[in-house]
Amino acid sequence: MEKKTLLTHCSDAPGLISKITNICYKHQLNIIHNNEFVDNTSGHFFMRTELEGIFNDETFLMDLDQALPEGAKRKLVSSERKKVIILVTKEAHCLGDILMKNFDGSLDVEIAAVVGNYDTLQGLTEKFDIPYHCVSHEGLNREEHEEKVLEVLAKYDVDYLVLAKYMRVLTPNFVEAYNNRIINIHHSFLPAFIGAKPYHQAYERGVKIIGATAHFVTNDLDEGPIIKQDVIPVDHNFSAKDMARAGRDVEKNVLSKALNKVVNDHVFVYGNRTVIL
Repeated sequence: MEKKTLLTHCSDAPGLISKITNICYKHQLNIIHNNEFVDNTSGHFFMRTELEGIFNDETFLMDLDQALPEGAKRKLVSSERKKVIILVTKEAHCLGDILMKNFDGSLDVEIAAVVGNYDTLQGLTEKFDIPYHCVSHEGLNREEHEEKVLEVLAKYDVDYLVLAKYMRVLTPNFVEAYNNRIINIHHSFLPAFIGAKPYHQAYERGVKIIGATAHFVTNDLDEGPIIKQDVIPVDHNFSAKDMARAGRDVEKNVLSKALNKVVNDHVFVYGNRTVIL
């Protein structure tokens, strides 16, 4: 018996849940878990269905297409572990958290490799028997460096890229190569404090909370669809350095939780928003 997840989103219409579940029954597929959501503002329907049985993907999806409204999008996703590459610079906390959670099984993902523009985190990575590729940016412009990074990535067939404090702004060419498949952690509760030194920006504003945001990368800096956010309280006793230190725990937890949602197919990207079921 196989397990797969059906992801459906389309214009809302009467009887959609019944139509989808009846087709599952017709194909003798057992529904293990089901969630749905209707965005009443846009009139859009989302449904995530975990299925078990013997699948004939082609005929199953053809039957769905006949039942769903015009323009509907549906995808049947295998239960196999997703494969990711993690991109890093020098900070270890987000990478270390993902490596440890993957090691103890609380994050079920295959880490194909780690790629960094410094060799700072090579030792940490190799302790977990994961390949590390150092692609230095020294002496290269952004496009030249990205071309070398893409050459390394092309050696692996991965589902997602994870920017674990990868402190490089990506070009449109790079983003397009992995459209809606690059997950970034930003050390701010977006949309506040976009860009560099957000903790310094937060300190200057005298904020009472600091946070982190995991989001998909788009060509608009730090403005892609948000996957996960969290905050912690701070006060006037915190310097910018104290805020940054406290924020690291938020960053690593938000990134690993976001990654867990994405690799387990809980996230729909719709426009510049996400729906998480």
